[in-house]
Amino acid sequence: MKTILSILFSAVAFVLICAATANKKITVRYLSNQNYHKIDTPDQDRFVKVPLVQGEFTEPTELTVLPNLDILVAQRRGEIMLYKNNSKKLIEAGKLNVYFKTNVPDVNAEEGLLGMAADPKFAINHYVYLFYSPFDKSVNRLSRFKLINDKIVKESEKIVLEFYSQRDICCHTGGSIAFGPDNLLYVSTGDNSTPFDVPKQKFVNKGYAPLDNRKGLQQYDSRRSAGNTNDLRGKILRIKMNDDGSYNIPEGNLFPKEEPKTRPEIFVMGNRNPYRIAVDQKTGYLYWGEVGPDASNDDALRGPRGYDEVNQAKKAGNFGWPYFIGNNYPYKAYDYTNGESGDAFDASGATNNSPNNTGLERVPAAQPAFIWYPYGESKEFPQVGSGGRTAMAGPVYYTRPNASPYPEYYNGKLIIYEWVRGWVKAVTMNAQGDYLSMEPFMANISLAAPIDMEQGPDGKLYILEYGKGWFSKNPDAGIVRIDYLKGNRPPAIKNLNIAKTSGLLPYKMTAKVDAKDPDGDALTYIWNLGKGITKTTTTPTLQYTFTKAGEYAISVKAIDRNKATAKSRIVPVFAGNEHPQVNISIAGNKSFYFPNEPVNYKVLVSDKGAKVNYSRIFISSTYTEGRDLAGAQLGHQQAVQTMIGKTLMLKSDCSTCHKESAASIGPAFDKIAAKYKNDGKAVDYLASKVIGGSQGVWGEVPMPAHAAMKQADVKKITEWIMSLGNKETVAASLPTSGKIVPPANIDKKKPVLTIKASYTDAGSMGLKPLTSTNLVNLRNNEIEAVDLQNFKGFEKKDIYGGDKLVLNNETAWIALKNIDLTGIASFNFAFARLNRGTNGKIEIRLDSENGAIVGTSTLESDVPLAPVIDGKMHTLYFIFKVEKEATKDKIVLSSITLKQKN
Repeated sequence: MKTILSILFSAVAFVLICAATANKKITVRYLSNQNYHKIDTPDQDRFVKVPLVQGEFTEPTELTVLPNLDILVAQRRGEIMLYKNNSKKLIEAGKLNVYFKTNVPDVNAEEGLLGMAADPKFAINHYVYLFYSPFDKSVNRLSRFKLINDKIVKESEKIVLEFYSQRDICCHTGGSIAFGPDNLLYVSTGDNSTPFDVPKQKFVNKGYAPLDNRKGLQQYDSRRSAGNTNDLRGKILRIKMNDDGSYNIPEGNLFPKEEPKTRPEIFVMGNRNPYRIAVDQKTGYLYWGEVGPDASNDDALRGPRGYDEVNQAKKAGNFGWPYFIGNNYPYKAYDYTNGESGDAFDASGATNNSPNNTGLERVPAAQPAFIWYPYGESKEFPQVGSGGRTAMAGPVYYTRPNASPYPEYYNGKLIIYEWVRGWVKAVTMNAQGDYLSMEPFMANISLAAPIDMEQGPDGKLYILEYGKGWFSKNPDAGIVRIDYLKGNRPPAIKNLNIAKTSGLLPYKMTAKVDAKDPDGDALTYIWNLGKGITKTTTTPTLQYTFTKAGEYAISVKAIDRNKATAKSRIVPVFAGNEHPQVNISIAGNKSFYFPNEPVNYKVLVSDKGAKVNYSRIFISSTYTEGRDLAGAQLGHQQAVQTMIGKTLMLKSDCSTCHKESAASIGPAFDKIAAKYKNDGKAVDYLASKVIGGSQGVWGEVPMPAHAAMKQADVKKITEWIMSLGNKETVAASLPTSGKIVPPANIDKKKPVLTIKASYTDAGSMGLKPLTSTNLVNLRNNEIEAVDLQNFKGFEKKDIYGGDKLVLNNETAWIALKNIDLTGIASFNFAFARLNRGTNGKIEIRLDSENGAIVGTSTLESDVPLAPVIDGKMHTLYFIFKVEKEATKDKIVLSSITLKQKN
């Protein structure tokens, strides 16, 4: 993170905040009448992430910490999970029949069990409030239940309120529940509008405000919901609960109880997707994260680019959507029949003239956001960084006299966090609740998509991690507690590296741990080498020679002088078998391919100590997206995994009783696959039967238990078995040498050709098979401007329906890093906008912007490349030099195309 210098002025004082990088102190100086005093923020590495549950949740959405520190967790698919603090066990407390999955093609449903909160008097009344989408009715519903003896009593349900929600097309649900210090209940609701474009239409939303009021397109018009004073969608509601499950309207909501065309439950309107809310337990101020729209750039016809917001409501108000975003930046009325825009909306009271509106024609004045930020870097709030965004808010942290787990420094600070970017920030406000500054909070801790955060009865923060994967059970989903170490800090282990994780006997292993002690203590290292072998060193490196074959689990514990410890991850190594070597040789250019020109490849495999079985080689080619080449590695992972599973099966005793497609003592594997084809839990179910044994499913002959087999290996076997029932998912391998001819009409969204080769050996000396994989990524010779990442003097803008590079400096450059120049003759620059006769030139320089010139030309001609024949990879800098007049949005680059020598 960059060093941030913020100067904040007030009538009598100003605050100078020097924000430093994550692991350094942040010094705050308060200046008043030249009297200085200094506060050092707490050391960030004193915060410790304590996992309570990990890998057991499927799409967790919201948590609530009970008075006894038990924790309830809502899962989107309907389960209410309960973590028992005393036993450290996770159990299912109940399940609601919710709508969480649609059968509409290419549509993801976001509905389900979305929100949860315990009543402030839970210890007495056992009430739990749930916000969910019932399966049998197209509504979103707030209900109250009782939790008795660790179970949600379904018969206790009291429906508090519900409202219609269309389910034909995604998105925006809200669903967060919170209570204020006065015990008033707040619940957020999304605008129930789609951010996507109407198919096969010329004039569409394109990530701006959805204002399409054409007949039959209601879900593309957020004025019917968020901008409608008479609709509960796109709002934050505030009600006072009664003991019988009914509610009253408290004083101070946005509309008087009897005002026509309004709903009195509304406290805040103008919300797109207020996904996580919190209420300050002293001031009663409401905070929420508002997930914003997707437009990357401001548009003269439509209005501002998209922003996420963190908002604060000191009182009831309208927060703008879909008429405003961010700091009250106005959208414009838009005619979807002809693409013409109207006037910008008026912040003093926008007019809602949509035929889908059932409320007041003039909405209340719009309130600006508390904090707002786009995809790109924010000038107003640079600390938030850039990239994907999903803003979350709360709680406001309060310390307790003589009993706080965290330093007094954080008293009264708002904690905000980011689901996508993963950061957590502490926001400082003045006595009136106005924004002063933000800074990193527990910056040393990595979080896996934090989706909810709550201060527990013990004063500690409890965080719910959704995990880094959409609509799935993620291995990194869980609950964590944040502790603070006031005294000696334990060592920190960043990583354990083993240079070579397999080898024939004798196998010499070299391990090195990256560890440090934050207090500067000398460390002792206790190495666990598996099978009862331990070694102790005072250096972070260990060399050890294994003379017995086996799989060994390597880990290390670092210990400081006060006996505080940290333990590394476990790294498996294999003595007695060595990973095979897989190499892919490409003839010609090693960085690019050219349409209709064959790519000649050859795969070479060697397996030390064994003969290569060519039937175990799998080779694939796929076309993938260009900016994240990690995605290319997933192309045919299914085929590789099933090959590993089959080899593991052949090494076990499974083949004694089962054949792939023929009858034996046990059923054929393809028969098993057919029987469980439609069972989504078949892989885990079959694995449990293999490990625990089974009888009576296929006949009288029992299958013995295989308790000694590792569950991960058994699952690979059952994954292979299930693949036999759907063989079309496993493509055939390419030959070990051949050619691939890229088509001329390649999908520009998938410009990277990935050639991937994997080999699984047969195992050795009783060890399981080992797999090695290699891949080569070749890029299309035409590089779209949207995929260019390294440039200076250009700005990326959405022009003519796509991102282009706009020159905004007299001297600018674009860099292509680490590329092969074999066979490249010249470069063509395609401009979306270039005035004929513009004075300027392009130079090609080698390895730096001041490097040797290897090509030069005018803007309107191809730039020839002088031969570069050293066989090395190089970085090319394209230097643009133009007259000042040409920098006024007159030069817009669409793409760069590499041309081959004839």
